[in-house]
Amino acid sequence: MMRIIDATDGFFTARAPRKDSPHTVAAYRRDLLFVSTLLAELAGVPLEALPCSALTLSPLRKAFAGFAQGRAKSSIARCWSTWNTFCGFLVSEGILEGNPMAGVARPQPPQRQPKPLRGEDTPDDLLVALASRARKARDPWPERDLTVIATLLLTGLRSAELLALTVGDLAGPVGERRLSVRAGKGDADRSLPVEPSLENLIEAYVATRRARLPRERRPLPTMAPLFVDVRGERLTRNQLQYLVRQCYRHSGVADRVERGALVHALRHTFATRLGQSGASAMEIMELLGHRSLSASQGYLKTTARELRDAARSNPSYRLLERLQES
Repeated sequence: MMRIIDATDGFFTARAPRKDSPHTVAAYRRDLLFVSTLLAELAGVPLEALPCSALTLSPLRKAFAGFAQGRAKSSIARCWSTWNTFCGFLVSEGILEGNPMAGVARPQPPQRQPKPLRGEDTPDDLLVALASRARKARDPWPERDLTVIATLLLTGLRSAELLALTVGDLAGPVGERRLSVRAGKGDADRSLPVEPSLENLIEAYVATRRARLPRERRPLPTMAPLFVDVRGERLTRNQLQYLVRQCYRHSGVADRVERGALVHALRHTFATRLGQSGASAMEIMELLGHRSLSASQGYLKTTARELRDAARSNPSYRLLERLQES
């Protein structure tokens, strides 16, 4: 019987064409390793010798009971999904006769609610403040800061997607530019429309970049990172988080950011504003790069335009208006 350690290697080889993000691959490996270790302890064998035949219902239930100790529902649900996918692979390869995960309980994680910036005018206040050079820094680069924030607010990019952008990703005829985005969560790549105002902002930032970093080639190579630090190196995740946090603070909107949102608050604000402007769930799904329509429908629930219209139709509102007018 094949060992689980060998089957795991085969599993990731089979998934390689999917181009999962490094974060996704690392999460899969952690979940598989942790539960496999628990299964090996239950079977009384070394992890390296654990056979796939050990993947039966009773041991898996016990292993998941151990995994669940002290972990959040979302972590347990993610691990269950990993093992369900893995066991499904083993069934397709003829290693298991059936998927035992159907008999292993899993929690339903709470539905995640969007966390846009609080306050209808907050995105505009943020842009106005940054355009006025509100952010103070040891080596200020206001054009870059404004362009980073505006790009996040106007495209809904994830952090990883923004950081992966290259100079050549902004392409197309003037006035009809599009931004090629490499998806950051295993989703399909997509192309986002860029309106002239954002296009002009990016071009102005690139011009200041050439002035600040004279050693860079002119014109910039298409594969050069689009957003860089003061040394000309691609922005890192930590640098982006710090930049966004400082922009919030110096623009006076830090108290309008939901806890734990930070960069993602700009993505949620983008989607929520689309919903408020009448965009459909399908349009939001395409622009955000979601894999399912349900993930995008949450932004429509947040705006609740239909619910507000329905509530407004209550005849008592009209009576109240007449009473206030008299």
